[in-house]
Amino acid sequence: MTHSHHHHHHHSAASNIRVALSLNLAFAAIELIGGLLTQSVAILSDAVHDLGDSMSLGLAWYLQEKSQKSSDAKYSYGYRRLSLLSAVFTGVFLLVASIFILIETVGRFMDPVQPKAEGMFGLAILGIAVNGYAAWKTSHGASMNEKVISWHMIEDLLGWITILLGSIVMMFIDAPYLDPIMSAGFTIFILKGVYGTLTETIRLFLQGVPVGIDVKDIIEDVNKIHGIQGVHDCHTWSLDGETHVLTMHVVVPASSTMDDIKKMKELIRNIIDMKGKFHLTIEFESEKEDCPDISCVQEH
Repeated sequence: MTHSHHHHHHHSAASNIRVALSLNLAFAAIELIGGLLTQSVAILSDAVHDLGDSMSLGLAWYLQEKSQKSSDAKYSYGYRRLSLLSAVFTGVFLLVASIFILIETVGRFMDPVQPKAEGMFGLAILGIAVNGYAAWKTSHGASMNEKVISWHMIEDLLGWITILLGSIVMMFIDAPYLDPIMSAGFTIFILKGVYGTLTETIRLFLQGVPVGIDVKDIIEDVNKIHGIQGVHDCHTWSLDGETHVLTMHVVVPASSTMDDIKKMKELIRNIIDMKGKFHLTIEFESEKEDCPDISCVQEH
């Protein structure tokens, strides 16, 4: 049996989330004051959303830091999956917060108020700069946690771009309905994106096959190696959406020497390395022995 270990440091992930948290919290306070002064429901709803975002970002940062812990007696694969747990919490919160914003927006449709466009314009410029930087910092992340956090930042960035355009229009036209329309528009757009990311995160939590990984393709490629007579009991799942786990049973001739198995092992590793980051476990079996695993019996 052989193990291929991939040690990756996620300090940059935690650092990116910490930057996003700091910016989000500071800007939420500015938004709250600015929203009250400009009487803009779009800005106020975003402020409430940002305050909630800050709480979920704090949780995301904490769990991302914890996920860097190495394996121990309790968690043999380490704590990487904590970042998935954070992604689920954050995604659920974002869905709930977005629905709350939509409800508030409906209320403003019933009682429209023309906001102060000049103040909205100034806040929008600041909002685009702050959230644009935060979105850029988190967009480079590969873990599901960072991807969900990135949606937080993209939501705010799109919101402020929308508010900027809307404020320019309202400087010249009396259009009180434009404010809640903007609020509803970008919230619905983000709801769609978060739903997709959250669905994928839950699937990874349930140890589904990671997106882009084809188990049949892996088996076919390994079967092409000279000397290998068959591959079965091949399973894969993901630790955090970035690093995956792959196990397989490989059948070899009874006459195979240790050198033969070593060569096969290296060729299998080369194939798997080209398909992504994997913690690989291979069990070699002689053609004359029966597979003792329960899963093997079920497969046959």
